[in-house]
Amino acid sequence: MGFFKDFKEDFSDAVNELTPGGEVEEKDDVMVNTLEGDIDVDSELSKLDGLLEKVAQKVDEPAVQQEVQTPTPVVSAPVENKVEKVVEKKETRRMDVNTTPVQNTRAMAPTADASEEKAVITNGMTINGDLESTGSIDVEGLIKGNVTCNGKLVVTGTIRGNSSASEIFADSAKIEGEIAATGTVKVAAGSVIIGNIAASSAVIAGAVKGDIDVQGPVVVDTSAVVMGNIKSRSVQINNGAVIEGMVSQSYADVDIERVFEVNE
Repeated sequence: MGFFKDFKEDFSDAVNELTPGGEVEEKDDVMVNTLEGDIDVDSELSKLDGLLEKVAQKVDEPAVQQEVQTPTPVVSAPVENKVEKVVEKKETRRMDVNTTPVQNTRAMAPTADASEEKAVITNGMTINGDLESTGSIDVEGLIKGNVTCNGKLVVTGTIRGNSSASEIFADSAKIEGEIAATGTVKVAAGSVIIGNIAASSAVIAGAVKGDIDVQGPVVVDTSAVVMGNIKSRSVQINNGAVIEGMVSQSYADVDIERVFEVNE
């Protein structure tokens, strides 16, 4: 409004001093207008003042509206979108976190069936403590503890503890402990077993110091050395095998006592 105030004062001075097409004379500090007709200066200035105020209001109103209305759509819409995206991301992460432990818990639960997973204890590795797995285990290093797995146990290293699996294969291995398998136990040449063996069938080609209790057949190969009793359904002893102990086929289907009954 300072600009319009100055303009009003300048315009008042211009009307008093100079008027287009006429002259103004000063006599005894009284302004005389030489134009035709009288001009009411105060009336004209009041009209101009009202006009300038209306112009000022029209100029100021759009500016105020622009300052207030313009930021609203620019700020609100992106913020809402960003908040929705952040919420969606947090919900997704929570679902992932809540889902993962359930899957791991089911995978590690002990079951009768063997999984396809296979753990390998490499050569030069030593484990002090028991080892369990729902899958298979290959032991190439040293385990000082019991070994249990639902799958196949292959030992080419050393186990100092009891071993339990669905199948057990010892190849140039040394096992100090009891061996139990729901399937077959194979002891290859060069292996040393110090402990009892229990299985559904067995093939012995190495050295065993302990009793062998098998529900099915037992094959004692040429290179085998067994110091202990063998109890099975049937026994095959190849030439060259050494057995120091008793051999019994107590699981056979033949009723031995009835065979030797004497009819009177």
